Amino acid sequence: MPSLIYDVAVSIDGYIAGPNGDISGFPMEGPHAEAYAARLSDYPAVIMGKNTYEFGYAYGLPAGARPYPHMEHLICSSSIALPESSEVTVARNGWLKALDALMARHPSVYLCGGGMLAGFLLANGRITELRLKRVPIVLGQGTPLFAGCAAAKARLLSAEPYENGVVYQHYRIG
Repeated sequence: MPSLIYDVAVSIDGYIAGPNGDISGFPMEGPHAEAYAARLSDYPAVIMGKNTYEFGYAYGLPAGARPYPHMEHLICSSSIALPESSEVTVARNGWLKALDALMARHPSVYLCGGGMLAGFLLANGRITELRLKRVPIVLGQGTPLFAGCAAAKARLLSAEPYENGVVYQHYRIG
């Protein structure tokens, strides 16, 4: 069965970004970042929402380009505007059907976020794994790990603390 894997950095109080998408409190270097980069190289496909995709614009991503060149991309948004020559696929509605088709083509799909899409996919039983890089900061507000979702059970598969205080946690959902 294909896996939908939510692999994300999160504060200890459950936010994947601070107010206005601020990620400055999350360390971008270190062994946890190297392990994450290695996992990224194994994902053949990615799904993300509009806000997550457009977040890349601030880092030079051209509209319609793939942030992860080796992956097939699915952007879930009813309102995103991209050029006709776009390298990414947009699902304007029918997100679950589009995700199911993507998962039928790939053994695993990386859920790049954000919190609203993750909450929707969790509530609809699509997320199978959760890979957290738990960062020792408290943000107090911002983008939650899961927004507007139903409760779900998770089973811890492994945990690895790093010297910089980040703890990697791998869960199976359901």
